[in-house]
Amino acid sequence: MDNLDLARWQFAITTVYHFLFVPITIGMSAVVAGFHTAFIRTRGEHWDRLAQFFSKLFLINFALGLVTGIVQEFQFGMNWSSYSRFVGDIFGAPLAFEALLAFFLESTFLGLWIFGRGRMPEKLHAATIWIVHIGTVLSAYFILAANSFMQHPVGYRYNPETRRAELTDFVAVLFNKVQLVTFPHVIFAAYMAGGAMVLAVALWHWRRRQGLAELSESDESAGATSVLASRGGLRDREMYRRAARVGAIVTLVAGLGVVVSGDLQGKVMTEVQPMKMAAAEALYETAEPAPFSIFTVGTLDGSKPLASVEIPGLLSFLGTGSFSGRVQGINDLKKQYAETYAGNPLTADAGGYVPNIPLSYWTFRLMIGVGLLSMALAAWSLWITRHPNHLGTSRRERAWWHWLIIATPLLPVVGCSFGWIFTEVGRQPWLVFGQMTTATGVSPSVASWEVLLSMTVYTVLYAALAVIEVSLFLKYAKAGAQPVAQPDDHSDEDSTLAFAY
Repeated sequence: MDNLDLARWQFAITTVYHFLFVPITIGMSAVVAGFHTAFIRTRGEHWDRLAQFFSKLFLINFALGLVTGIVQEFQFGMNWSSYSRFVGDIFGAPLAFEALLAFFLESTFLGLWIFGRGRMPEKLHAATIWIVHIGTVLSAYFILAANSFMQHPVGYRYNPETRRAELTDFVAVLFNKVQLVTFPHVIFAAYMAGGAMVLAVALWHWRRRQGLAELSESDESAGATSVLASRGGLRDREMYRRAARVGAIVTLVAGLGVVVSGDLQGKVMTEVQPMKMAAAEALYETAEPAPFSIFTVGTLDGSKPLASVEIPGLLSFLGTGSFSGRVQGINDLKKQYAETYAGNPLTADAGGYVPNIPLSYWTFRLMIGVGLLSMALAAWSLWITRHPNHLGTSRRERAWWHWLIIATPLLPVVGCSFGWIFTEVGRQPWLVFGQMTTATGVSPSVASWEVLLSMTVYTVLYAALAVIEVSLFLKYAKAGAQPVAQPDDHSDEDSTLAFAY
């Protein structure tokens, strides 16, 4: 492989890895803030315990997301210097806002929330975690504004002398039509991921304490019952059931938001990136109306379908809002793009302006399928937690518990990854749609072995970080919600700050 292929692989590996943490961070920050607010409003000790418990998991995830995110910006200079030079005037503003406003908002108020317990008024202390959540949302907004420019460039002019894109309207970049549908879609997906993580952890503890309760009821020894009660098995069942139901509701409601925003996003995508929509369906010939295939078997190179199960008119509705709408096919778009872009060295493409069809096709469907399955699991979780003492006793139902607890937190995160892979692969061969191809954006002076070396180092490092992340997460998740430790009397203003969570 040449340096272009290696640079693309490295960016794909590091980006997908980093994005495993991003939606969980955004979603869990909202749920933790909700638990903390519930404690302030109701004075229920269980809400305080849940806030402190899930904040540990949130902080572990936040730290790993921060470390892995730094590499993303380094890569622009390492492997994509031509691209950085072309788009630097545009990207500078939103990335600066992300770092100087959103990230410092997150880090500053996260520190106040961690160390401020008992040192500031309760309501003000609770407000700090909400500001942290707002910071994560703003961070996503500015990053997505930069990415949306790549999908649909606006608010700029091309300078032929410097061969660079120059920013002319920052507001247009921030309110790009692609941005306005992508941002809510990503945020709702993040809420799904955060809610599902809370749901899975709470379900595991609820089921575990259900088992302890059953054992205590069947054991006639008062001593054994006392031991079980001291472990919190009888006391904490309702707390974890409530947490599980909160997680399930967040996942289900956010899933509905993903469906609605995804529908809007599909229509905008068809307008500004018709090739991506055609690739999502492997639609080679323009159709009016256009069907949507649930399942297709095609040739190995993805050039033509061999067998397909289709829903008539559904792709037309997804792309145009009408079941009889016209959707352009890949072959017509290839001719159109060749006539429009082939004469410019920055936009010429030897591959015919067609993305990887099999990968676009299947990631689009896997994204949708995984999201719907996540919603179904959340609805099922609401059903099985409807009664405080419900627990399946059959072997089959108990086996389903294991699969439910494992699948629930993974599916939304995997769905987010499939969504990003589709978004970026479907844009190919463009780095900036209509302005710069991927092949022209790679660093010309970086050798293949240098890219391979850095990719190997990052992959090994990320693998080690994955082991650390999973180990810490499981350790603190299994520990459960501990009794609330009351803050010390901080009458001495010079007393040392203590880690409260």
